[in-house]
Amino acid sequence: MQRNVEIIRTDILSDNWYILKRIEYEITDGQGNKTRQLREAYDRGNGAVILLYNQDQGTVILTRQFRLPTFINGNADGMLIEACAGLLDKDNPENCIRRETEEETGYQIKDVKKVFEAYMSPGSVTEILYFFVAAYTKEMKITEGGGIEAEQENIEVLELPFTKALEMIESGEIKDGKTIMLLQYAQIHRLL
Repeated sequence: MQRNVEIIRTDILSDNWYILKRIEYEITDGQGNKTRQLREAYDRGNGAVILLYNQDQGTVILTRQFRLPTFINGNADGMLIEACAGLLDKDNPENCIRRETEEETGYQIKDVKKVFEAYMSPGSVTEILYFFVAAYTKEMKITEGGGIEAEQENIEVLELPFTKALEMIESGEIKDGKTIMLLQYAQIHRLL
C-alpha cells in the first residue's frame, strides 16, 4: 500500500556533529485520509559493517571501544564490543569497509561479500547500514589497528572463538545490534 507524503516544512535543529531536522509533513493513508505529523530525524550519513572470520581457526575479529550514548543509557563503563564499522564518507560501501577494516583492525582484507542492508533505527535515524563478511588470515594483518589517532578512537582489537562470541550475546557482553546480526548470519550460513 503506497502512501502519499508531502513535506510541509523542514527546520535544522542542530548541525553540530551531524544534522538533526524537525520535519512537518502531510501523509495520506490507504483510505485517502490526510494527517499532519511532526517528527525529528537525525542524519549522520550511511555506513558499512563487516564480520571478519577465520574458518580454520574458528575465530572472528571484533572491536571494543567507548560509546558515550551507551554510557549515558546505563552501560556502566561505556565500552561496547562491535563488528568493525564506519560511515561511508561519500565512499561506496565496499571501499568504505575495506578502509575501516584496515584502520580499526589492522587487517588488509581481499575478498568482501555484501550480505544485506538494513535501517538500524528507522524511527529517528536516516542511516542505512551495508553488511559485509570476509575471511581473514594472520598474513593479512599489516598494522596493529586501533583506529585513527586524530579521531581519538582508541579501538581494542579482539580475536575471539566464534562459539565464545555467540555465548557473549546470550550473556549480554555483546549488545550491539549490527554485531549480533552478523554473528547470527555467520551461524545461519555456517561460515565457521
